[in-house]
Amino acid sequence: MNKDFWKSFTSTFSMLVIPVAFIASVLIFMFVFGNPANFQGGDPHNQPLPNNYYGVIYKGGFIVPIIMTTLITVLIFFIERFLTIRKAAGKGKVVTFMSQIKGLLDENNTSEAKSVCDAQKGAVASVVRSGLDKYEEMEASKEMNKDQKVAAIQKEVEEATSLELPGLEQNLVILATISSVATLLGLLGTVLGMIRAFSAMANAGAPDSVALATGISEALINTAFGIGTSALAIIFYNFFTTKIDKITYSIDEAGFMLVQSFSANHK
Repeated sequence: MNKDFWKSFTSTFSMLVIPVAFIASVLIFMFVFGNPANFQGGDPHNQPLPNNYYGVIYKGGFIVPIIMTTLITVLIFFIERFLTIRKAAGKGKVVTFMSQIKGLLDENNTSEAKSVCDAQKGAVASVVRSGLDKYEEMEASKEMNKDQKVAAIQKEVEEATSLELPGLEQNLVILATISSVATLLGLLGTVLGMIRAFSAMANAGAPDSVALATGISEALINTAFGIGTSALAIIFYNFFTTKIDKITYSIDEAGFMLVQSFSANHK
């Protein structure tokens, strides 16, 4: 029941993150960056005050809140994935946990092994717990031969693994997508800003180097935002995939250990 509730909560949370991040970004863009106090004459239509980066960011245009949405989304999903994967790693060291389970199985003490799994928690312990249930069931079975019992344990471990992995990988696709999209959004904002800058110069007649430099700096704000967000998304994505790979490897090792222990301890 707790697992079902948690899955439902995380699914709803994932759907709400981007809309909420967008609303927050628009509000920050309008009332923080667009605060009249950041501009000459107290008018957002004028140039930003000297060294006032809030005003400069505001001049980046409507692309800025979109990129801010991706940035906030990346930060939220980093926190969410960090907590989830940390919980999935369990309470103790996996190596010590595996050693305890193997020793208890060699002593044919599956009930104590289950207690160790309950204390360890996490994805690896959950898979091992499912495998131990099938382990006991196969010990009591008189209708199947040894090979069939080993295959049944292996299948149970594989099914338990298939239930655990999607929860670990959830929302990573969003980080992977943002790592590419954020840069493109930044470049789009820069191109639009450059078009506005050169159009203003063309309408003004004589070239104005100050106006051109200001327009370019405002346009490049989008590129800086986009590249920074993309870099964070890539770093977080690689960090989490490495953590998940370690957990997956531990799960595979646990399944192999259960099968080998059954084969060695039962004729």
